[in-house]
Amino acid sequence: MRPPPPRRSVARTLSLVAEPVVRIPDAKVALSTASVYPESTATAFEIAARLGYDGVEVMVWTDPVSQDIEALRRLSDYHRIPILAVHAPCLLITQRVWSTDPWVKLQRAKAAAEKLDASTVVVHPPFRWQRQYARDFVEGIWRMADETDVRFAVENMYPWRYRDREMLAYAPDWDVTKDDYRHFTVDLSHTATARTDAMDMIDRMGDRLGHVHLADGKGSAKDEHLVPGRGTQPCAELLERLATTNFDGHVVIEVNTRRAMSSAEREADLAEALAFTRLHLASAVRVPRS
Repeated sequence: MRPPPPRRSVARTLSLVAEPVVRIPDAKVALSTASVYPESTATAFEIAARLGYDGVEVMVWTDPVSQDIEALRRLSDYHRIPILAVHAPCLLITQRVWSTDPWVKLQRAKAAAEKLDASTVVVHPPFRWQRQYARDFVEGIWRMADETDVRFAVENMYPWRYRDREMLAYAPDWDVTKDDYRHFTVDLSHTATARTDAMDMIDRMGDRLGHVHLADGKGSAKDEHLVPGRGTQPCAELLERLATTNFDGHVVIEVNTRRAMSSAEREADLAEALAFTRLHLASAVRVPRS
């Protein structure tokens, strides 16, 4: 009688079929300078470099340094950390920053991005009372995008709520997927405030998703910008999807640290956000062995 064939372990047999591979996308993880408020833009560069972020996104707002291209370049060179994106001054408190004309603001944001070698300009849809700007916005963004290699990534917003009332403050719409843009920014704090399904929105954005503002929220009427993992939004699921879809944009940590009791506590929150992001961007997938 012939001896029985040698037995392979189940693990050995499975290893002949597939093996785990960690797939990490080319996406860089950046720190929004808004994440250190009320500290300064300069402080954001220092923290980003110390914690090991890949770059920063500059929120252009009332801090004079955020508006000064040469000052930003010096900070980038000194800390050896690149500026990956410029957030145009679209907030209520920045109505007079870089002109009162919204198109001038976007032209200056584009020029800043080009001079600073940033690949993306983040822009909000217009406020509803900016009627002419809102009327021309979709076509105007396409026209500006055709003039540069910089991506204009239009960001999803949310309805404003007070008690049982809701105000549609943005036009053409807070849900930017209802209009035709070349690139989108998805913000998961904004999906929480809008009480919309984040993954459905990302599906609608498809391959036009060019930029991510990573934060969390619990569905409050206030835009919370919690550290990822502290709310109800699918932050981990989004990052894991990016890892399997060859996402080539940037993931920007844009969180609210205003309640931090000290600089050390603020830095700990930003370190936690970075660790969460890197962990979930490293997605383990099984691929057949060749």
